[in-house]
Amino acid sequence: MKMNINSKTLIAFISVAMSITASATAAPTPEQLYTKQLPITPELALPGQYTVGVKTLEVVHEKQLNTQDFTSQVDRPLTLEVWYPAQSQAATTQQASYENVTRLHKPFSLKGTAHRDAQPKSDGAYPLVVLSHGYTGYRTIMYYLGEHLASHGYVVVGIDHTDSTTEDVDFIKAGFSGFPSTLINRARDQQFVLDYFSQDNSDIAHITNTNDAAVIGYSMGGFGAINTIGACYDFHQQGLQRLGFPEDAAKQLVPVFNSCAAGRESVDPRWKAMIAYAPWGGETSVHSAKSMNEITVPSLYVAGDQDDVSGYEKGVKKLFEQTGSENKYLMVYENARHNIAPHPAPKVAYETDADLGHYIEPSWNNEQLNRINEHMSLAFLDCFVKKDDGKCAYLPQRDNATQVKDANGKLTKAWPGFADRWATGIRFYRGENAK
Repeated sequence: MKMNINSKTLIAFISVAMSITASATAAPTPEQLYTKQLPITPELALPGQYTVGVKTLEVVHEKQLNTQDFTSQVDRPLTLEVWYPAQSQAATTQQASYENVTRLHKPFSLKGTAHRDAQPKSDGAYPLVVLSHGYTGYRTIMYYLGEHLASHGYVVVGIDHTDSTTEDVDFIKAGFSGFPSTLINRARDQQFVLDYFSQDNSDIAHITNTNDAAVIGYSMGGFGAINTIGACYDFHQQGLQRLGFPEDAAKQLVPVFNSCAAGRESVDPRWKAMIAYAPWGGETSVHSAKSMNEITVPSLYVAGDQDDVSGYEKGVKKLFEQTGSENKYLMVYENARHNIAPHPAPKVAYETDADLGHYIEPSWNNEQLNRINEHMSLAFLDCFVKKDDGKCAYLPQRDNATQVKDANGKLTKAWPGFADRWATGIRFYRGENAK
């Protein structure tokens, strides 16, 4: 049967088809993951005085070890997300959104509070903070913390660790394809960012204080951060074989993997503080105990006592106990597992367990975790990076956040900065001589 289609009908049909195609390929609408929780937000989790700008940079770490053959060198590209104090008129510029994909490569977009490509402050010296994701992850998986610290006067740089992101790794077919690169490059990437901003001549670098820097790492980012501030890796042939290396290759690669201080001969003295969220490596003893005991950089560990990835008793707690720094701390979320640092799950993650398992905590609200992380991270960094003794007072002296009634029936005081009756299930431990 022959169909007669006039030109108007054909144009309309093509228009509808193009519209359907465009909607299928268009970027997802940015989601708002956070609510306003003013009555119960810990004091130091409230936004700071600065308008926040954000900028994406493409940089190259030249002549790095090729983790495909472990003999040649290649240039290593890195994508950075930089949050910084911006000029006040920047509040009129476009608000940022953060696009990424889940482990199963489903795209999503999240609303931020920073302002995209806003003009940085024209003066000032704001300490540098490096923000390092886990395996697998992405540079904005802790965007809430990047924005928050920038609003309080820091320049914060989130890294997309090449070979180790959700976009780089086929989590189903080749879930560990980027793991060797992660072991080699995680700490080196962190150190490179500090060196890069020390030498860069941009407007952002101009206001960045690289002499007072901190590194924050989550999971494998924490594994790297511990090395960056002085620990040495202690891999053995058998351990590398368990990671999939053939026997001969594992034997030859032991000295390649066993670097210290991000590949340097000594720790860069510009690192003034380290925060490790659920750092990996304690259960497998990949950091040498001797070198851990020689760490002097102030260190804050954060863990869930039910962490089934990094472990707690023989994992994060063990790393805390091995750390030699006089100023060392451990904050523990009771009944939490491993996902104590990422932003809350985007809607698309709820479609599959593989994706949701990257974000969700069974006993905690992720937004609540994020707010407490903001509060305690700022207190710790202000104390040891900015040398603000007033903020040191926000690091709890009592190990249990739960308030109890005294003999007169009155509740004991809440932790500094926490609303009355709003903190339970958190513990805080200090080194014997900590501030």
